[in-house]
Amino acid sequence: MTLILSKKYNPLFDAKARYFIITGGRGSGKSFAVTVFLTLLTMSKGIRVLFTRFTMTSAHLSIIPEFLEKIGLLGFDEVFSINKKEVLNTKNDSDILFRGIRTSAGNQTASLKSLQGISTWVLDEAEELVDENIFDTIDLSIREKKVQNRIILVLNPVTKEHWIYKRFFEDKGIEGGFNGFKDNVCYIHSTYLDNEVNLSTSFLERIKSIKHNNFKKYQHKILGGWLAKAEGVVFENWSIGEFNPDNLQTSCGMDFGFSIDPDSLTEVAIDKKHKKIYLKEHLYRNGLKSQELAKIILDKVEGKLIIADSAEPRLIADLKHLGVNIKAVKKGTIESGITRMQDYEIIVTPESTNIAKELNNYVYADKGSKLYVDNYNHAIDGIRYNVIYHLDNPNAGRYYVQ
Repeated sequence: MTLILSKKYNPLFDAKARYFIITGGRGSGKSFAVTVFLTLLTMSKGIRVLFTRFTMTSAHLSIIPEFLEKIGLLGFDEVFSINKKEVLNTKNDSDILFRGIRTSAGNQTASLKSLQGISTWVLDEAEELVDENIFDTIDLSIREKKVQNRIILVLNPVTKEHWIYKRFFEDKGIEGGFNGFKDNVCYIHSTYLDNEVNLSTSFLERIKSIKHNNFKKYQHKILGGWLAKAEGVVFENWSIGEFNPDNLQTSCGMDFGFSIDPDSLTEVAIDKKHKKIYLKEHLYRNGLKSQELAKIILDKVEGKLIIADSAEPRLIADLKHLGVNIKAVKKGTIESGITRMQDYEIIVTPESTNIAKELNNYVYADKGSKLYVDNYNHAIDGIRYNVIYHLDNPNAGRYYVQ
């Protein structure tokens, strides 16, 4: 079998940029191109590549077989040694390390940035990494002398709310689908049309069917276009607007993030008569200690009732001790809270950018069974606790610390 590499990927092999943003839809050949490039790169002496995905539990079952196939196509079977986490060039000791950023043990950013000798970092399925700080931490650790340093992001475009779009496209005035260079960034975008010679007739027929029956899906999944909002979003019932114009009584919803996820605090007003929920973001920040959290809460919403997750009784007790008016809610199922919120029109203030981002990106994993992807839901969880409490306690009355 012979595979032909599209000329669109030529800059990957010869460009002197630090950053390579490789986007494309299904069947575009981007994974094949990157695998071939890395295999040839490690034919040079002294090269160490870090190949990551956000989650990678079994590289030897998923990614490494892809490399084995390409190594065979290039005729280098005898050159490389393979184990569960590494492809090693036995002739010159250059290697490719395979790691997950998040594992069952937690976030592995600290151990990844401490790896020695890495000159090329590949972030595959980069759209799954939603924390830009993690990217920055590893990026700053790639600083080998006397060799080109490369950061290669390979992704299927998602929504324009994603930090990759904002950082590498919007902030630089670059449109999705661009091929070229700007500010030390090499952009490569391809589609199945650049890779038809390597695709089966049945695959091309399937694409033709998608184009005919669901053109929006064709533009996003097949051509690799960026979306204004995620596909399969849970909340379609929201808009930007003024907070609480009728001066309804307000309280807050809170979700605790601890070290990895953000603590979120949202002020909520529920208009039961007109079926509206008003939201105002007050806090969305990582790594706050109890005293820091209490100070921010008291500065922002002193005296207002805060509804939080009952699974954190110790933290709630600490915050109460520090003067915060906080109450745990029996939160029920995720589905029951989501359904309540979907019954109302949701209005978000223009300044509540993180809430808007979550509403644009919180999606069904499987809409048929009402399963939800556990991502973009930190503020949403806190709002859900608040909504459950007030709709289940219609006569709660005035709120005070008990």
